Amino acid sequence: MNLRRTKFSLVAIVLQVLFIIIFGVLGEYGESARAKDPVPAVDVAAMYPYFQDVHVMIFIGFGFLMTFLKRYGFSAVSVNLLVAAFVLQWAYIVRGIIHHVAHGHAKFPVHLGEMLSADFAAATVLISFGAVLGKTSPLQLLVMALIEVVLSQVNEWIGLDKLGAVDVGESMYIHAFGAYFGLAVARVLHNDHASEAKSEGSVYHSDIFSMVGTVFLWIFWPSFNGGAASGDEQHRAIINTYLSLAACTVITFAISQLVDSKGKFNMVHVQNATLAGGVALGTSANMPLQPWAAMLIGCIAGVLSVIGYQYITPFLDSKLKIHDTCGVNNLHGMPGILAGIVGAIFAAMANTDSWGESMYEIFPLMVPMENTTDFTMVQANFSIMDPGAGRTSVTQGGFQMLALVVTLVVAIVGGAVTGLLLRLPCFDNVEGNRMFDDREFFIVEAQGFPYNETGDDTIEDGNDTKMRMLNDS
Repeated sequence: MNLRRTKFSLVAIVLQVLFIIIFGVLGEYGESARAKDPVPAVDVAAMYPYFQDVHVMIFIGFGFLMTFLKRYGFSAVSVNLLVAAFVLQWAYIVRGIIHHVAHGHAKFPVHLGEMLSADFAAATVLISFGAVLGKTSPLQLLVMALIEVVLSQVNEWIGLDKLGAVDVGESMYIHAFGAYFGLAVARVLHNDHASEAKSEGSVYHSDIFSMVGTVFLWIFWPSFNGGAASGDEQHRAIINTYLSLAACTVITFAISQLVDSKGKFNMVHVQNATLAGGVALGTSANMPLQPWAAMLIGCIAGVLSVIGYQYITPFLDSKLKIHDTCGVNNLHGMPGILAGIVGAIFAAMANTDSWGESMYEIFPLMVPMENTTDFTMVQANFSIMDPGAGRTSVTQGGFQMLALVVTLVVAIVGGAVTGLLLRLPCFDNVEGNRMFDDREFFIVEAQGFPYNETGDDTIEDGNDTKMRMLNDS
């Protein structure tokens, strides 16, 4: 067995050992999970169902959504599992250092709330994975994940802690970031032969498998947007996401038929654009939008996503040399930007007459400053105890937009630099007919495996070349 085939294993083992050591030195059970004198800080019974919903989205939803490639089903599901399991641990460490160790704590807590945040971090990387699906090696993906988790968590810390820009469904900090980080990586790794690879494309049964992922994501998306919220905010997030997805789905089918020259539905649109309503509603999910507004946002997202798949994706590939395998720009990128803009607009329109105390709960920095007449009035009328920064609604809206801009800049620059690193030969670049083919990294039985137009394929295995004749028998 040559070095190329053992390199990934050696790196994975070393990193896993390092994770165990870091957890041993810096990690400990959170207050509600410790054996001695536990403190009920986390309501496990209330939070675990939401965590489990998100968990299903990460490992089944994202995995099966990417099985549309006719020869990449093994990789879509199993490498998705690998990357997610890797990121869960790494995100815990990175978040622990940023939010606890860097603030003087000796260790970071391990509890259910952070498990949910780690799943969110995994979603960020898996979105980027979609942009480079079939064109990267497992080793490249691990390296990409190492870098992206750090950058995405720092970006989220800047947005939430420094700018005070809220994003309950993480549409800016997860979807937009993951999409444009992945697209930047894809642009730098661009291979002129990617669009010509014979293994790219779907078959009837691969599109059906992909729809399994779509349905799981569709069903559980309200938990993704509302899992981190509580009380009336959580209730609104669930309702708003539910209605946005429903409206988005109807419009997706309608627009899909209208843009097709023969007036037929396109499974690419059905698999992906039907989910755009969940992304577009993420930032404002917990805000009192009113049901009709949530439905309108879903409709806009559906139109935007279908137009993206039909016209923008081919343009990006042919003109800008950005080959977006899964169309993450259309499902996560543009709807993520839409979500950020919608969140900024509603923040700028927020007022206590229509929002009541929720305005201060959603935007804590809009609470008046301490020792001011306004703060005294707020305390007299609402159950608000902690002072804020005294931001106006318009100011808060401006910070929401600033957070979106910062997210896009960090994602694109960070992705481009990461792509340059991944181009190094030591990371096992995948090129030519190796792309979009499970046989590059998996043992695949010939029976039932789709073959190309000539009926044969050549797959190099280290220094050996094996000719595999595939047929219908």
